[in-house]
Amino acid sequence: MSGRGLMALTAVVAATAGLVGQSAGAPAAVQQVQATGLQQQLDTLLADPRFQGSQVGLLVRDATTGETLYDRNGGTRLVPASNTKLFTSTAAMHTLGAGYRFHTDVLATAPVKGGKLRGDLYLKGFGDPTALESDYVALAKQIAKAGIERVDGNVIADDTYFDHVRLGDSWAWDDEPFYYSAQISALTLAPNTDYDSGTAIVESRPGATVGAPVKLNLVPANGVLKLINTATTGAAGSANTLSIERDHGTNVVRVTGSVPAGATVGQEWVTVWEPALYAADVFRRALKAEGVRVDGSTREAATPATARQLARDESMTVGELMTPFLKLSNNMHAETLVKAMGAVAKADGSWPAGLGVVTAYAKSVGVDTATIRLSDGSGLSRKVNVTPKSVTDILLAAEKEPWFQQWYDALPIAGNPDRFTGGTLRSRMANTPAANNLHGKTGSLTGVTALSGYVTTKDGRKLVFSMITDNYLTSPRSVEDAVGVTLASWTDQAPVAAIKPAPAAKAQLTDDGTGPEDPGNDWIKDR
Repeated sequence: MSGRGLMALTAVVAATAGLVGQSAGAPAAVQQVQATGLQQQLDTLLADPRFQGSQVGLLVRDATTGETLYDRNGGTRLVPASNTKLFTSTAAMHTLGAGYRFHTDVLATAPVKGGKLRGDLYLKGFGDPTALESDYVALAKQIAKAGIERVDGNVIADDTYFDHVRLGDSWAWDDEPFYYSAQISALTLAPNTDYDSGTAIVESRPGATVGAPVKLNLVPANGVLKLINTATTGAAGSANTLSIERDHGTNVVRVTGSVPAGATVGQEWVTVWEPALYAADVFRRALKAEGVRVDGSTREAATPATARQLARDESMTVGELMTPFLKLSNNMHAETLVKAMGAVAKADGSWPAGLGVVTAYAKSVGVDTATIRLSDGSGLSRKVNVTPKSVTDILLAAEKEPWFQQWYDALPIAGNPDRFTGGTLRSRMANTPAANNLHGKTGSLTGVTALSGYVTTKDGRKLVFSMITDNYLTSPRSVEDAVGVTLASWTDQAPVAAIKPAPAAKAQLTDDGTGPEDPGNDWIKDR
């Protein structure tokens, strides 16, 4: 057996169009099979020195027959980062359904007399990760239209549809202030249509003169985050050293450093401690703007079962949510979907219940779930372990589902520069045979990179593939791209020139622009 990752086959080997199917567990009477040209090219790519001392798995299969065409460690458990979202998204489309909508309700138990609600006003969330300030404004308008001008009691924030565990299993403490690691709540809010729920945007502008304080603005306006600003305006052309970071366990956001005079508006996403109170604060401001006065305070509690509905706001469908979720690799969408699956299928909006639903779906479509571990829905947890084989099983199974086309279209598309088409692959494999061909899910954490999806060869043969690399020191992402281009370029009609990956970069920019590697999401926040 050569070191090229080829599997042993029985003496009778079927070759289809020059691509050899491989089988694990062959009987003792075997013979070595000559590697096909495609296998040789993939072997060469995986011999890149960036893989030395790391673990890499690559499995390529025919998308129609499931036949294995290349297998390097396809059954090895690896940390997949955001490739975990392939399991979460398919389970959500199956369990919740493409037409499922989240909703947010306003309720009360007290009567309304003379335009006055004689008690508390309850704002209850049912997990909508796409709720915007405009949605809470719409709810406030419904309350005003119902003839309520004053609330005698409090605004009560109710996020009990999910449990109170805010952060995922083994998430890093030092990621907690950043947008990709926001708290998960059934009542939450996103600042714009990237739908990073549980976050707000801090906008920064230079002051009028050198030495003046930097001007700050919160989007949306709220009284939950407390800005402590010591940042100043520097001379034109000076370095921008602005830092915006929330203190752990609080909603105190410290703004330090310097912004050069003449700089454009900067934006920084920060997570919010206890998003339910954040959403309730924005709702309360919307009530005031609509002429509804609230006499009491804002606090958290469960809505009584006897409460009647006064207003409701609904989200986009889960099928529509797949686009911002998968194109932008949104961690919070993944975790919300997990808890929603638990709430809908098990009446338990928790990670254990929801992950049980995800695992059950994977098992039902042929994944050997005894060989994998799902610890969250996004892949931010390093306890997640899957195999390239399990990923390709999910990809093959999805093709048979009635919702496949909508889900497939929501995957990032290589080389397409449109942000909500190319997504996390928009700047990769451009102007190659993989561009506008390869649909895939990216994944990255420090020392982890992954790419799995669908690609069509030059001969029109559709393939599924999964490539996961763990514990590297120098990013092999350009080798991932070379694998994708090799598969897209392949033809059995003529020799194919080997695709050479770009040389290793000395420094890797994270996909969210924060440091030497991507901590969770798979793209630069180029807002």
